[in-house]
Amino acid sequence: MITILALGDSLTAGFTVATRQAYPALLEQKLRMTGYACHVINAGISGETSAGTLSRINSRLTPKPNIIVLETGLNDYFQGVNPTVTAQNIRQIVRICKTQDVLVILAGMRPIGMLSEIGILRKNSTAFAQLYPTIAKEEGVILIPDFLEGVVNQPNHSPRLTLLDGVHPTAAGYEVVMKTVYPYLVEAMDG
Repeated sequence: MITILALGDSLTAGFTVATRQAYPALLEQKLRMTGYACHVINAGISGETSAGTLSRINSRLTPKPNIIVLETGLNDYFQGVNPTVTAQNIRQIVRICKTQDVLVILAGMRPIGMLSEIGILRKNSTAFAQLYPTIAKEEGVILIPDFLEGVVNQPNHSPRLTLLDGVHPTAAGYEVVMKTVYPYLVEAMDG
């Protein structure tokens, strides 16, 4: 049995949806339907930053998962944290996982929402978007280029894929997230 830890913030936790509708539960269901013996643990905490994830990473590695889907950093961005600090935190998380022989899949994020047009956020947008591919390349981990691909910035899509904030997926949006994450997990398990 392969243990997969979905580690992240409200996007992983499933803000406002039932636990069974968040992407980790949907992912486990899809993987099992396609023949993978696995258990996906939802370790998302709403509001969590990369610093918060770093502070709890060691406790989440016991018992040791085989794979971690690491989704963190967007709250840093919204709070105006310097992208260099976010990158340092994520890099440390990845390195800790690697020392424990845990395979990391890094969920890339892009600046999203109306807040990304405001002052310091706009200034940090490019650096923020680049930190994920840079870390994935430097650390040799699998990168999901855009965790929310096909979910955000889809205003005329029916059913609605995000809450009114334009960031948090609805149940329908989490179906899209699951389909985005799935091939990267299959790559990790088959690789």
